[in-house]
Amino acid sequence: MLITQLKDRETLDSLAAGKVFIVNCHGCKEVRFPEEEAKALQKEWLEADKVTGILTTDYICNPENMKLRLERRRAMIDEADAVIVFSCGVGVQTVSEYLEGKKVYAGCDTYPLPGYQGVTPLDVDCDQCGECYLNLTGGICPITACSKSLVNGQCGGAKNGHCEVDPNMECGWERIQRRLTQVGRLDALKCPVQVRNFATDLDLKQE
Repeated sequence: MLITQLKDRETLDSLAAGKVFIVNCHGCKEVRFPEEEAKALQKEWLEADKVTGILTTDYICNPENMKLRLERRRAMIDEADAVIVFSCGVGVQTVSEYLEGKKVYAGCDTYPLPGYQGVTPLDVDCDQCGECYLNLTGGICPITACSKSLVNGQCGGAKNGHCEVDPNMECGWERIQRRLTQVGRLDALKCPVQVRNFATDLDLKQE
């Protein structure tokens, strides 16, 4: 199990600076998802004519299911400048994996609870570590895609694109660099490493 909560309003509005397509995940009902807060925010964006379409579905971490659903909305996705995903980190990475040429952003941060997480058969994971890096790294998690969980770039030990710790694993930071190049955001790597906020919301602790 896990907890998702919306990123701060300033961050969300900056992600929706242009036109956006929205994906909501309502699959894991045992997970705390800020459904009412997300609806209210998205209603504001709709009224401001920022939204090209909204897809709300179960288990967006199932890639075959999501591929079909996203294809049916391809015109709305193409019209958008970015896709904002309201889910845990697994869902964001699943959508990002499929929409290779599109900017995909996380609308939520993810915090841990003991128990089962996600149903995706893809080789992606969410470490549920609080403030999420996915928006800085093109939808590829540096914590789980890198054997060393480096957040400040490649270690320099990769050979032929593969990790020095696990030669069968592609270097996560090379994947991140390719992805950012694809979506025209390579300049994101110039940003200083941001210290993650590991603390959960006080309201959540009181529930």
